[in-house]
Amino acid sequence: MHDKTKRGHGRLRGLVGALVLALAIALAGAAALPDEAFALTTNKATARPNEDGGDGVIGGIATRLTWEGTVADGEELSSITLTLPDDASFADSTTRVTVLDGLNRINQDSTVSASGNSLTVDFALPIPADSLLRLEVEGMTFPSEGGDYVVSGSYVNDQGTQQLQDSPAISVIANTPLQQAVDWLDGQAWVAAWNANPFLGMFFRPQLLLTSFASLAPGWVLCLVIVLVAYPFAILLGLVAAFMKISRHRLLRAIAIVYINILRGTPLFLQIYIMFFGLPMVGININNNVLGVIVMAINSSAYLAEIFRAGIESIPRGQYEAAASLGMNHMQTMVSVILPQTVRRVIPTVTSDFITSYKDTSLLSSVGVMELMMFSKNLTTVTGNITPYMAAAIFYLIVTLPLIKVVGIVEKNLARSERGGGPRPKAQAAGRASEQEGDDEGLEVAGSSHAEASDADELPGALRALVAPFCAHNTFGGMADAE
Repeated sequence: MHDKTKRGHGRLRGLVGALVLALAIALAGAAALPDEAFALTTNKATARPNEDGGDGVIGGIATRLTWEGTVADGEELSSITLTLPDDASFADSTTRVTVLDGLNRINQDSTVSASGNSLTVDFALPIPADSLLRLEVEGMTFPSEGGDYVVSGSYVNDQGTQQLQDSPAISVIANTPLQQAVDWLDGQAWVAAWNANPFLGMFFRPQLLLTSFASLAPGWVLCLVIVLVAYPFAILLGLVAAFMKISRHRLLRAIAIVYINILRGTPLFLQIYIMFFGLPMVGININNNVLGVIVMAINSSAYLAEIFRAGIESIPRGQYEAAASLGMNHMQTMVSVILPQTVRRVIPTVTSDFITSYKDTSLLSSVGVMELMMFSKNLTTVTGNITPYMAAAIFYLIVTLPLIKVVGIVEKNLARSERGGGPRPKAQAAGRASEQEGDDEGLEVAGSSHAEASDADELPGALRALVAPFCAHNTFGGMADAE
């Protein structure tokens, strides 16, 4: 009796074990099955880039949608419908249908109907199993606001209408006013005629010129930042080098001569390479933009040193003697007498050197600094067109042309002031007007003008020298009036 009970318990345990094993196998098989079986599997859905000068897909602008799917084994397909979000449109689009059985193309008659955001393709004969179906929809548009969009829809097989598997998301860029302007240019007949000319289409393509301005703006800003930060340091270094070169100490003169001659005698391109690739070899790692500022400041300082030296030596010796007769020492003479006159004389040359330094920042593109020319180079590589370089030239001219005009005005005013010209003194003009009219109020105006002139005379020497070409000169003005 006891043995029978043991055998019964053993059979029960074996039965329970078999049930557990069967359940585990069933669960493993269920986990291996897909969540949902599709008679038509979506392989991919892509859109052709329509960004002028880029590789993005812009909403609201016509592009080409390519959808691919595979018919499952044992299935047949008689119709398919592609659907996009409400703001998308298949209107005015054309569809190319391709059916492949392996590497062999199957001739298949089909009827395409587009309505709003959906496109339906009906096949005259069912698409056979294991076939690859490709739909190329030319001229469709995605929503203008941009985003990530999937292609969904439905298909019809022998079991009826089935839900189409969603495609991978397609990233779409929002249609900005800039892109709308480019799209408007694309539709203009004169733009097409302009671009038909090989030279104009390669160097001055209107659509690409417009997009280049927006793409190159960050590089242009970086150019301005580099030169505006570097130039004050260059002026300080240049002044130090100029004083060293005219110093009485032979060692200081020798150091200044070597410094100036080496920097002026070697190309800036070589100096950039030495700084950007040489310093990391000795363990000095500096941010590229900061290093660009350092290189431009050092290079410009050598040229500014010669400009300042020539300006200082152009001052007549009588100025030094007059200052000495007033009891001034060498430092006081230099700061109060010589430098103010030097500043006035070198303003045009310094401004011209600033323009040169601003243009020379383009050489930093050779070492990866993302300035204006680097952006232009990248955009030209993507588009295969020279127009981005023309846009960069326009950015350079935006700065250089006004500065050239300013230099011309300053030179004219300096030359006129040296000849004794310039605006008439306000005090004398107001005084003559009051005498002719016999008006006492005119005398009060003249007095206030004298006060303003005296205030201007109290400005620091260097600042007074800067504004002098634009101010009245009492002595020469009086002589002119007397004449």
